[in-house]
Amino acid sequence: MKQLLFAMVATAIVGSSWVWAAEDQQKCRRISVAEYRDKMAGGWLGQMIGVGWGAPTEFRHLGVIIPEDKVPKWDPKMINQFRQDDIYVEMTFLRSMEEHGLDVSIRQAGIDFANSGYRLWHANRAGRDNLRKGIAPPDSGHPKFNSHADDIDYQIEADFSGLISPGMPNMGIELGEKFGRLMNYGDGLYGGQFVAGMYSEAFFEDDPVKLVEAGLACVPEKSQFAETIRDVLAWYKENPEDWQATWKKINDKYQLKKEYRLFSCNKNDDIEKMKFNIDAKINAAFIIMGNLYGKGDIEKTTVISMRCGQDSDCNPANATGVLGTTIGMKTMPAKYVSQLNHETKYSHTAYNFDTLLDVCDKLARQAVKKQGGKIEKDADGNEVFVIPVKAPKPTALEQCWEPGPIAESVFTDEEKAKINVPKK
Repeated sequence: MKQLLFAMVATAIVGSSWVWAAEDQQKCRRISVAEYRDKMAGGWLGQMIGVGWGAPTEFRHLGVIIPEDKVPKWDPKMINQFRQDDIYVEMTFLRSMEEHGLDVSIRQAGIDFANSGYRLWHANRAGRDNLRKGIAPPDSGHPKFNSHADDIDYQIEADFSGLISPGMPNMGIELGEKFGRLMNYGDGLYGGQFVAGMYSEAFFEDDPVKLVEAGLACVPEKSQFAETIRDVLAWYKENPEDWQATWKKINDKYQLKKEYRLFSCNKNDDIEKMKFNIDAKINAAFIIMGNLYGKGDIEKTTVISMRCGQDSDCNPANATGVLGTTIGMKTMPAKYVSQLNHETKYSHTAYNFDTLLDVCDKLARQAVKKQGGKIEKDADGNEVFVIPVKAPKPTALEQCWEPGPIAESVFTDEEKAKINVPKK
């Protein structure tokens, strides 16, 4: 036994790589808190780059590739995306956890979301309307009450869940079960858990294929969502230098085949007329098109994801957010961050850029401990996250066109009294 223990200690690898924790014989990862903060900041900056650059193109090119001459030119001031719903909505969820703890109940999360004052669309709007009517989560996102449950909404907003869960995919899955259920179900929920899984792994890995595979491991393998991601990975391997060839295969299957648009929120018997597609699946495909074909370059990642069309600001926000996490803020090219405003608060939030980083740091510390990890100090007195390696455990399979039973969840009178809809 002593020889085994000695061998384990002798083969330990320090740094942010894999290690064996001799005291509990569990495989762990280590990352300094300083490196975590730098990468987490890079993730937020990546989101802001992607959404700012792509915003002028949003939903202006449906079922077609955006022509190269229609791609906006990057302006360093585009980094300051403080009035973008693709950024600030997820901060409502951070605020819920900041005020009520990482284990805030799904019902409290629903009350906080119901009290938000910003404009919303699609699954977000339907979910919030349900909450304000007294339909409590998870029913607020159930297909019986929400005809947009397969839409992109939680996928757009899930970045926060991966950014506070470095190396902890199950934390991202768990947060999806709480915040994603406010407005989504099935593939719509899986989109957010997939994004969270990519972010979580991006603190330790920069290979785009491995990042996509890490996200894929966080969703039910028999779902259409997982099928979509597997398809894109396979088509990328067939055409690793021709993203437009892969785009055509995605469009032919996930845009033009009815069986992959069974819960599209825009209905038409003529599939050719259903050009608008806010389904999580096809837009997730366009996210990873940027990651795979961008090959670690910010401009290529953002522009390819954007040029795929449809939700062409949200998708590059996710893609470049994941990439930004691998890069970190310190080594991000100056042309992207030189004009960053540290003082302005994000719309409808209590946070500016620096306080946003602080709240994520605070929640990540809670997450590490909740997942069985710890925070220790190295020889120089620097804090280090020690994070147990745990295989992802996806949620149970469900699909919006064949939903399971509702939870019959309604708010109590006491809970309803806490919902104060802001006046317009």
